[in-house]
Amino acid sequence: MRLIAAVILFVTAAHAGLWGLLQQKQSAPDFTGMLPSVSYDPHEGTAHPDVDTVASPERIRADMKKLATMTRAIRLYSSTGGLEQVPPLAAEAGLKVTLGVWLDKNTIRNDSEIATAIKLARRNSNVIGIVVGNETLYRGELKPDELIDYIKRVKKSVTVPVTTGEIWNMWRDYPQLAPNVDYIAAHVLPYWEFFNSTQAVDQAVDRYQLLREKFPGKRIVIAEFGWPSQGYNRGISDPGPFQQAWVLRNFVTRAEAIGMDYNIVESIDVPWKYFEGGVGPYWGLLTAAREPKFAWTGPIVNPDYWKLATIALLVGVLLSLPILRLHRPTVLQAMVLAATAHGVGAWISTIFAYWNVHYFVWGSTFALTLGLTLLVPLILIAMARIEEIAAIAFGREPRRLLSRAKAARDRAAAPEGYCPKVSIHVPAYFEPVDMMKQTLDALARLDYPNFEVVVIINNTPDPAFWQPIQDHCRMLGERFKFINAEKVKGFKAGALRIAMERTAVDAEIIGIIDADYVVEPDWLKDLVPAFADPAVGLVQAPQEHRDEHLSLMHYIMNGEYAGFFDIGMVQRNEENAIIVHGTMCLIRRAAMDMAGGWSSDTICEDTDLGLAIQELGWQTHYTNTRYGQGLLPDTYEAFKKQRHRWAYGGFQIVKKHWRRFLPGKSRLTSDQKREFSLGWLNWLGAESLGVVVAILNLIWVPIVAFAGIAIPDKILTIPIIAAFVVSLAHFLILYRLRVPVRSWQMLGAMIAAMSVQWTVSRAVAQGLITEHLAFARTSKGGLSRMSIEFQAFWEAVIGALLLIGATILIVTNTLAITELYIFAAVLILESLPFLSAVAIALLEMSRINSFEFWRYTTVRTAELIGLRPVWVPELAAPGMQPAAITAAPKVAVPAAAKVAEKV
Repeated sequence: MRLIAAVILFVTAAHAGLWGLLQQKQSAPDFTGMLPSVSYDPHEGTAHPDVDTVASPERIRADMKKLATMTRAIRLYSSTGGLEQVPPLAAEAGLKVTLGVWLDKNTIRNDSEIATAIKLARRNSNVIGIVVGNETLYRGELKPDELIDYIKRVKKSVTVPVTTGEIWNMWRDYPQLAPNVDYIAAHVLPYWEFFNSTQAVDQAVDRYQLLREKFPGKRIVIAEFGWPSQGYNRGISDPGPFQQAWVLRNFVTRAEAIGMDYNIVESIDVPWKYFEGGVGPYWGLLTAAREPKFAWTGPIVNPDYWKLATIALLVGVLLSLPILRLHRPTVLQAMVLAATAHGVGAWISTIFAYWNVHYFVWGSTFALTLGLTLLVPLILIAMARIEEIAAIAFGREPRRLLSRAKAARDRAAAPEGYCPKVSIHVPAYFEPVDMMKQTLDALARLDYPNFEVVVIINNTPDPAFWQPIQDHCRMLGERFKFINAEKVKGFKAGALRIAMERTAVDAEIIGIIDADYVVEPDWLKDLVPAFADPAVGLVQAPQEHRDEHLSLMHYIMNGEYAGFFDIGMVQRNEENAIIVHGTMCLIRRAAMDMAGGWSSDTICEDTDLGLAIQELGWQTHYTNTRYGQGLLPDTYEAFKKQRHRWAYGGFQIVKKHWRRFLPGKSRLTSDQKREFSLGWLNWLGAESLGVVVAILNLIWVPIVAFAGIAIPDKILTIPIIAAFVVSLAHFLILYRLRVPVRSWQMLGAMIAAMSVQWTVSRAVAQGLITEHLAFARTSKGGLSRMSIEFQAFWEAVIGALLLIGATILIVTNTLAITELYIFAAVLILESLPFLSAVAIALLEMSRINSFEFWRYTTVRTAELIGLRPVWVPELAAPGMQPAAITAAPKVAVPAAAKVAEKV
């Protein structure tokens, strides 16, 4: 364990080293002087001077004292609504003031603004100018002549310089403004003109020179220049704290060198300016808490960088501690898990950083909180999957798995003559007769001397389904007991309770198999010896299917089932936390009686009973050796109904047993509780969460695309993409390592697994609002036919909407905002499970679902490219057969077709 502790320390040190290597430091010219002017806006809530509130005199006075340490003057944008108090308070701090007159289409308001500005200019000697209108022409509020009239009115009444504030190109396009102002107040904001931070200063200087050439002899003032510290990119415009510091320090240095007059926008962040998009609140030199965002001298660094690094490292170490509890982890296994823990720590640190430098109104706070709440289980699921990858790819071989070799050792170690009686129960409900006869014949061939078979047909009044089975049981001998029970309550569990009543009193072990399972002769011979250990209460063998050759859909369905039995069950068995799935199951009768027997309060009575047995402290064992083969669901509809029943029953079990997971409420170990909790979260939670997030994102699309607000930040979207990549890697890596299937079948199994996301989420939703649904039998053995209804209608609707939403985001993203492209990618990924269901539903309806189609296509391709002669009936010699049914030369064929050929 010391070695594992050393691995954790090594990963922690490497993580700390990465923080050191990745620390951003930028050099920029030092500035030790005073800024000539900065914009100041004390409004608190909106942008309208009539309805907005203004900060208290005490707050404004404190602001003036703060700003007096960095600037000689301030610029205002209005003169009414409380801003009248700013000039005298600025005078107390020794600050000059450029007054603002807010103009719009309301002439009464405009007159009030002008009158107030004139009074303020006359009464306050620190007023050094008046800016009449702010981007009034750009906003289309006034015509040039109307604006000029307002400027002239003010000029006649004051002795200070008068101008208007407009974007630089408005001065160029309306040169008639220049003769009517005392100086040109031009706004140059490179961010809004799609320049990046490295181009911003050059662009501003270029526009300054352009205006000097356009209006020779006229005083030119860059009345607004700035760069946002947060927000979304606008094309190549890249807001950020480092960019803001670099741009402003370079700008003021250049401006001082060429003698440029300028005003920086703005002095303090204005959190309510979300109407300007994501960057609106973040133009200030100071935060809303009046703290400097950067230093004007020395290298540009993040002052909170090492605080964030400490958070990341502490969280990483904390999440790494459970590694020490693992049973003999390997170095590589521990390293992967520790790296994962520190990756999560870095993400949490990023969240802290985001929360620390952003401002939140109610809506954005709600959206971020909801998003992070949904991401927590997503991250836990991803961590659990990485843990499973590490255990299987880099960990030790399973130690508790019952292999054939271990079964032989158990048989040799068992007491001499150990042969407890086994009672095998076979419940059936409207099952195909020939299928059941195969099942019973296989049981008759069991290589075990002491067993009985109890066949119970329940709620099947049609004699055609039960009479032949009764006759067959008589023919097989006295070991076979037949029960035909009508009006049985409690579904399959009710039938199994009746079977228990007819079980031999000396039977110590109860075996359960489904009516479609053909067992191997050595099933009992190999597995019953495990019960020689009196602590063992249950032994489970996997499900397998013998009819995957029926179609391509059945082929991929069987591959999907195999993953659960060869991956998940093997790993859960290591912690004595297997999921009991009924068929191919052996249960000690004493354990069953202690657990209360079969219960009908869930529709997954087998899993329910298995968990109850484990809660009592019994040991359970699992083997991945196939001791029997059943039948796959007949149709995709039956496949989905079966998965719905499992998910709904699983949720019923969660509701029934969660109290037993509390401390002291059962004999479950902490590892068992962890396995079951993560298993439920991984299956029921992941699928439901995926649907909830997809629907919420769909609702968010029009808000983002057409309102231009609330764009999801990367801390919310990138984890979704990362979780998808982890899930994909989990599936592919573990299938290659543990599941003996071909690549084509593996890819098909992945599609089949994704296709039931909507089905599982519906089952969970129904579990939340209902107490009990009827048991739905899975149609097998060819009794049911494909429904005429399309089996993926709602999946098609949601998948199409997600793709349309992604398309809308991409098409409307004229500003090339990176976060929008990431959001669109998330929508595309979220559509894949829904589209997988559509693909399988279409596959079931198409000719390519038939292996015969692939055989014929393979042969025809060989004929077309000349690898075999073409069979022509008119020219065929006697005894020749069509190409489709003769042996063809070796050609590449789909794996599915290869399997079909073997069958």
